[in-house]
Amino acid sequence: MDTYHVVLYLHLLSLFVGIGAASILMVCTFHLRTAHTLADAIPWGSVASKLGRVFPISILGLFATGAYMTSDIWTWGTSWIWVSIVGLAVVTVQGPFVAERAGHKLGAALQENGPGPLGEHARQMTRQRGLWIPEYTNLALVLGIVWNMTQKPGTASAFATLLIAYAVGVAIALWLSRAPVDAPVSATEPVS
Repeated sequence: MDTYHVVLYLHLLSLFVGIGAASILMVCTFHLRTAHTLADAIPWGSVASKLGRVFPISILGLFATGAYMTSDIWTWGTSWIWVSIVGLAVVTVQGPFVAERAGHKLGAALQENGPGPLGEHARQMTRQRGLWIPEYTNLALVLGIVWNMTQKPGTASAFATLLIAYAVGVAIALWLSRAPVDAPVSATEPVS
């Protein structure tokens, strides 16, 4: 056993922690999207708000272990490495500055709604793009970074991988954040 392989294990462990938290967060978004009452939404919003603490640890672990492996085996000029760092920076920024802010808006809307059925504003806030797009694009970017780690492409291909991953994440987020089929119809919406 050598240091590089221990660090590689810690790198993968950091990745698994982040993907695990993201998977739980996806379950939370689905349950929030289909919540009919405040009682339905609160447990999922509560879990989602606590998960935000996991991502900085995962990202720091990924960067620190990746930095060690880069210094040990690779070079900082390796194109797929610095492209991956750019992707990790996007993930790092989107979490607290987009998703977390959207989560606070959702929390305020749920609190404003009060007990009972969710009003139109609260239901819309469970489907807001600021909540869904960072979740799905961050996961897609991480999977794109993993692709780059395994394939070790040149600069253009590494960037293309992350751009495609981001676009796929946006498309999935927009598709999944639509109102569920069983969503209640408000009194102002025409019934067909």
